[in-house]
Amino acid sequence: MAEPAREELSALAAIFCGPDEWEVGHSRTDGTVFRILTKAEGLMGADVPLELVFHLPVNYPSCLPGISVHSEHLTRAQSVTVKEKLLQQAENLLSEPMVHELVLWIQQNLRHVLNQSDTGSGSTFATGMTVDDGLWLTLLRLDHMRAKTKYVKTVEKWASDLKLTGRLMFMGKIILILLQGDRSNIKEYLILQKTSRVDVDSSGKKCKEKMISVLFETKVQREHKRFLAFEVKEYSSLDELQKEFETAGLEKLFSEFVLGLLR
Repeated sequence: MAEPAREELSALAAIFCGPDEWEVGHSRTDGTVFRILTKAEGLMGADVPLELVFHLPVNYPSCLPGISVHSEHLTRAQSVTVKEKLLQQAENLLSEPMVHELVLWIQQNLRHVLNQSDTGSGSTFATGMTVDDGLWLTLLRLDHMRAKTKYVKTVEKWASDLKLTGRLMFMGKIILILLQGDRSNIKEYLILQKTSRVDVDSSGKKCKEKMISVLFETKVQREHKRFLAFEVKEYSSLDELQKEFETAGLEKLFSEFVLGLLR
């Protein structure tokens, strides 16, 4: 990461220092991803909570950041419009750190942007919706990994190529993969997982993964955390693993599908 980008991250962490306002994650393959929680004035004059996720590629700020916009108070169409306007604004700031400028801009212009957004609905607020209509969550279990180093790198590459976030989790003999992203991309991941020679058999020959099971899948709900990156983690105890699920708002998933693996 370029030095201006490092300095920008430090400045942003100092600015957005309130509870849950800032979270950063790093991926060995995808650069830096971070989330900012902020508010801006909406159409009715009330503050609209915004969750802005920025993906900084390795050569940022020489290229545009990736941007995602989420809010329980905006429709999907409105969120897409906000994202498009932010990217248009980013083009004017290319070659210099721009994230703080973009956050300030949307704080000042959200109401105007929403006025221009054709939502096809008479209401500004979305009720009874999932956080993102296209975002899904899938929990997989692997029986074993013989060629662990290669296997892990392959899983990381697939997740990166398919824009999936989540966790590859090891605890004792338990191996879990938690994937979050577009449902079609998750399905593509499963095809790769089942058809590629990703591991080796007992004789050391390359083999396909035959012992993978889908434990659970659902649309991402409001209480579910959106993962910023795909990370590989090892846990020394059940409590550590449980805390990971609880932090992600997945307590029920853990109790119903993971605890049973230990019995």
